[in-house]
Parts: sequence; structure tokens; C-alpha cells
Amino acid sequence: MQPKSLSMKTLFLVRSAAVAPILLAAALLSLSCGGGAMLQPPPPASYKLVWSDEFSGPDGASPDSSKWTYDIGGNGWGNNELEYYTNRTQNAQIKGGNLVITERKEIYNGSDGVTRNYTSARLKTQGLFSQAYGRFEARIKIPAGQGMWPAFWMLGSDITSNGWPRCGEIDIMENIGKEPGTVHGSLHGPSTTSPTSDSTATFSLPAGQNFSDDFHLHAVEWEPGTVRFYVDSNLYATFNSSQWPAGGTWVFDHPFFIIVNVALGGDWPGSPDNTTIFPQQMLVDYVRVYTKQ
Repeated sequence: MQPKSLSMKTLFLVRSAAVAPILLAAALLSLSCGGGAMLQPPPPASYKLVWSDEFSGPDGASPDSSKWTYDIGGNGWGNNELEYYTNRTQNAQIKGGNLVITERKEIYNGSDGVTRNYTSARLKTQGLFSQAYGRFEARIKIPAGQGMWPAFWMLGSDITSNGWPRCGEIDIMENIGKEPGTVHGSLHGPSTTSPTSDSTATFSLPAGQNFSDDFHLHAVEWEPGTVRFYVDSNLYATFNSSQWPAGGTWVFDHPFFIIVNVALGGDWPGSPDNTTIFPQQMLVDYVRVYTKQ
């Protein structure tokens, strides 16, 4: 893990303590000049923090069970993925003030009788926290390598009754290893003319830079009829209900829960190859959710 000159977690606490503006400006200067990515400052006063995890527990601890639960299994997850998701600390633990999700190459025999050659973790707030509208953000350093598929995303909390894609899906950040400098932001919903109705956009770093090199802030600002996507200080996509694909239904009008995970392989990223190094880790500095005041 690369050292942080001044984490956004620290900056957030400084701002919350109402330190004089000159000190905040100095902190931002330190952040932008200390070798880290220039990140978006905390949201403006129009937003109120309502939920967060700063991952400040002791090293080696499991994530906070009052905030996170797990998807467990290795059934391919509808995408022919290769990993088995577990709830072990070998795959998800707190370390150095981060949530660390580790993709491992190992033979794993699940209690459901499924055997896989890789393990990882998929954490979610389902049944513990969900919200409609607001700002959802996470500061993340992603893994690298062919076949990797890290994501920070949300599903409609009605998935158990309405199923997917009628529940809706908001992909705040997805990356596939063969595109190391690019992330994808997407919405997925139901359609009467095709399997899903979708809008997607990408954001790419300058040539020669990769998202696995440093932490970046990934966020959406979600209002009735509109979802905006950000990387660091960059607004790179805005999707509106008025422009939704013909035949599709805009279903982004009810509470969604949060998911963070690292998948491996599958139809989109493809399988790992002999260039892929294991283990790989995704570091999550924090996840925060706001509402508009």
C-alpha cells in the first residue's frame, strides 16, 4: 500500500471540526502536492452525512457486522465469474484504516459443494442500510491484472420481491483489468424490448496512469430523475429519466443498498492469464452517504 500524504478521512475530520479555512486550504494543497491523486473535497454544505464506514477498527478485524453482511458462494453470479466469495478475514479485513478485499488463488471447497480456484469477498449493506437519493461515495485503490473486476455499486432493496433487473442497478465504479486506466459508470433497469435498459459512460486517466496506482474518489449524486457520476473532482456523466432508452423503465426511485467486491473472470473481463499476479487487493479508505439538506 502506498503511503498517503493526507487521507481524505483525515481531511473530512478536519473539516467537520470547523478548522479555520486557511488550514483547510493548506490541507488541500498538501493532498494535491504529496504524490497522491487530487481528490474531490468533502461535499458542500447542502449535503448532510447520514451513514459512513471509516474502517477504523483494529488490524485483522472483520468489517463492522452492524453495517456489512456478505454474499457467499461460487455459482458464477450470472456472469460466469471464477471466484468463490467467502466471509473469511483472509478475503476481507480491516488493515491500516482501510477495508482490504483480497483476491486469492487457492483451491476452495464451499459448503454448497462448489469448488473454485480463487476466493474473494463481496460485502453489502442489504438489510442494514439503504437509501433513495443523495450522494454515495467511496475512496478506493483498485487491484490490477487481467481478469480483475473490482466494483462499487448498488442494487434496489426490492430485489428479493421484484428480482433483477426490475429492482435497478447503479454501478458507481467498475473496472476490468485489461483497461487499467478506465472506469465505467452505469445504470441498468428493465425493458420490454430487450433483456435490460442501460446507460453507461467511461472515465479515463491521462495516458500512462492507472487506477491501481493510487486512491481515487468515486461517487454518484442521485436526485429524482437524474444520476450524476464523478471520479475525483470530475463530473463525467449525467443520466436522466427523460433520455432513458425506448422500451425501458426508469426504476431509480426507491432505496438501494451498497455493494463492494472484487470479482474475477467472467464474460466481460475475461479470465486471468500468466501475467496476472496473486494475491490482489482492493483498498477502501471509506464509504460515505449523504442526503441533501
